[in-house]
Amino acid sequence: MQVLPLRVLVLEDHLFQQTVAVNLLKKLGCQAVFSASNGTQALETLQRVGAVDIVLCDLRMEGMDGLEFLHRVARVGLVGAVILSSSLSGDVRQAARQLVTLLGLPLLGDLGKPLHADALNELLQKHLHNPRSIPTRLEPVELAPAGEVRSAMQHHQMETYFQPKINLLTGEVIGVEALTRWNHPTQGVVSPAVFMPAIESCGLLNELLFSQIKHGLALARKASSQGHVLNVAFNLEPVQLSNPELVSVIRSILCSFGLPASSLTFELTESGLLEASATCLESLVRLRMIGCRLSIDDFGVGFSSLQRLCQLPFNEIKLDREFVRGLGHDPRCEAVINCTLGLGKALGMSVVVEGIETSEQYQQLLALGCVQGQGYFFAKPMTEHDLLAWLTTRANPEKNV
Repeated sequence: MQVLPLRVLVLEDHLFQQTVAVNLLKKLGCQAVFSASNGTQALETLQRVGAVDIVLCDLRMEGMDGLEFLHRVARVGLVGAVILSSSLSGDVRQAARQLVTLLGLPLLGDLGKPLHADALNELLQKHLHNPRSIPTRLEPVELAPAGEVRSAMQHHQMETYFQPKINLLTGEVIGVEALTRWNHPTQGVVSPAVFMPAIESCGLLNELLFSQIKHGLALARKASSQGHVLNVAFNLEPVQLSNPELVSVIRSILCSFGLPASSLTFELTESGLLEASATCLESLVRLRMIGCRLSIDDFGVGFSSLQRLCQLPFNEIKLDREFVRGLGHDPRCEAVINCTLGLGKALGMSVVVEGIETSEQYQQLLALGCVQGQGYFFAKPMTEHDLLAWLTTRANPEKNV
């Protein structure tokens, strides 16, 4: 019998089905298999035995159910990936699959019930051979200390990276999204998940934004000298809109670079705009008045998307990447993309599709009529120097031969 270097937790309240799942996993060669009858027991098991590679998770059970359990383990990083196994209806399971992904947990698949050895083994092998699943011993994200982040800001260690936005029909680069990375002197490039909470708690969001804008406009000016007109997009937190000086500072920066406000797009997530104050709304209107573009980001994953579109002066919709991931195997994802494209057209808004990672997704989106998108299929976020070189290579493909 093959031995799989996998630690698996079975969360199942039906004792017979739990026993079947445990025995099946052992028969397939899993190195260590643990079991629990509800979420509370499962958390206690993880605290006792440590992290597992996979949890085979039922959803409906007495006490702490599967959903609450997944919420909790997503925060503490004790599970590498999830396989759902439930007898609930297809639409409920589909929503649960979406939730798992939104929680940041890799979803290997949804097997339903009863379990079949071949299907289960296929998912186990998928996990073993997926580079993204290694290492599987997840550790909670250790947040950077506030003092260290302040020092990093003072010593200009925060660098702006840029991810291109592409016209899917022509391949033309129409803009870039600005993203901050911390070039730590000893740890290398640090993820925003580590330092952004400290940036917010220290009240440094505006300082970071204004620095980003200067970097972005410097890039736009250099790109323009090479014949590329780039719009630069920045993530804007709703709390920043309450600053009455926000728009005047942005206008001042634009004037210092001699570039029009149409060079800038500000992306705001719909979830942060549930209760927009008068000052926030005034800032949004003023940004539009001076010529900036406003984009509603992660469209479709919140609960007030349509209300936000009606109330606030957006002129771009960024469709969340989860709908692209569902293309080809979930008809409802295709329906959402179609409806969003129609909505954008009806409201006079452009639609940007996020998370394009494969040629197949690209072709499917073209067939649906998508015009703008971004994702790793085209390019990952890169430094200003690398982006300008990348643009030159695209403009002169013979140089890459």
